[in-house]
Parts: sequence; structure tokens; C-alpha cells
Amino acid sequence: MAVSEHLDTERPASGLETTRQTIDGTVVVKAVGEVDPESVHVLRIAVGTGLTEAAGGPCILDLTQVTFLDSVGLTALVDATKRAEQRGGPLRIVVDANRPVIRPIEITGLDDVLRLYHTLDEALRATG
Repeated sequence: MAVSEHLDTERPASGLETTRQTIDGTVVVKAVGEVDPESVHVLRIAVGTGLTEAAGGPCILDLTQVTFLDSVGLTALVDATKRAEQRGGPLRIVVDANRPVIRPIEITGLDDVLRLYHTLDEALRATG
């Protein structure tokens, strides 16, 4: 697995940290912390930048270390998925068995809308 030397980290005071890197030619955005009204802008910016860097290719959003996800976070995931589709590439979301993330996604039925994967490796191997 080839990982690029470029690692971009955003560490605002909002309680959410994001990093971006390229693995085997795929942009991976990783979020760590809480996604709430105070931090959702950090997630939106990181994913938007990742989608731009992906240039129509797949972009992966790794949420396995997110400890809280509320309705504004769910809206951000749906919006990012739509933006990815408009750009011609999928947004693959890694959720693992992370209860604070997967539970609100399942309760709202978004697991039928979002492209969800259990591991980063699975998301990297996915096609389409």
C-alpha cells in the first residue's frame, strides 16, 4: 500500500481534528473527535478539500474515531455524498462498529443512502 508523504492536519479548537492523506492514489480524510454544530464546518471543509483533490475519483471519509455525530453531522454526510456524485466520484465512508456514528446513520435510514464500509482496506478495495 503506497501512502503519500503529504499529510495535512486541521486542529481547530472545535473538538474535531481532521487529517488528509493519499493512499494508493485515493484521498483519505480522517476525522477524530466530535461532529456537532460547533465542529461540523471543520468536517465540511476537510471533505470538500478531499473531494477537490480526488478530482472525480473516489474519496474516503474515515469516521472510526469519531466519538459523537448528531443531525448536523448526518446532514454534512449527505451533502458531501451529493457533492461527490456531482463531481463524478464516490464518497466512501468508513464507520466500523463505532456506535456513536453507525447508530444515528442506521436510525435515520441513511445506511441505505451512504456508501458505508467497515474498514479502510475495504473502502480502498471497493470499486464504483
